[in-house]
Amino acid sequence: MLQPGFSVTVSEHAAYLLTCPAMDYLWTPWRYAYVSSTEKTAGCVFCDAPQEKDDAKVLIVHRGKHCFVILNAYPYTPGHVMIVPYAHLDELRRLPVEAAQEMMALSQLMESVLRELYHPDGINLGMNIGKAAGAGIAGHIHMHVLPRWVADANFVSVIGETRVLPETLEVTWGRMREAMK
Repeated sequence: MLQPGFSVTVSEHAAYLLTCPAMDYLWTPWRYAYVSSTEKTAGCVFCDAPQEKDDAKVLIVHRGKHCFVILNAYPYTPGHVMIVPYAHLDELRRLPVEAAQEMMALSQLMESVLRELYHPDGINLGMNIGKAAGAGIAGHIHMHVLPRWVADANFVSVIGETRVLPETLEVTWGRMREAMK
């Protein structure tokens, strides 16, 4: 059932859309603006961020020799960081050994920082390499490190496409920066 004010346009391609009668569908047309804009973004956010001198402005919490640690601007949980090599590379296998070692050392450090600051039940650590694998920024590899709690993916996140975060990015940045000293 459509909400008042919504309409459906059926094209010649609709005949090829097969739906499963046992599954409900949640259509999110407002997400099209985000999805379609990602293709048109000029430059690389991970290449641009380290050029900024004000780390707080770009949410960089640590700068290493080969990699930097930056808060995810669209976090799944408070404390969601990414470890990013300065080199613009789209495949992990192309990352020089020194940078890969620093990336792993920073991942270990961030696990410790997150455990100390947030007392999570677990830690997610991982990479999505390539658009098909789910990378939001497919051209520049990066490691996600984020704290997780039992049942932190609730109705609001799963159905409402809304994250409930108990602190602002600025507060998270300050706490992380202090813990990294």
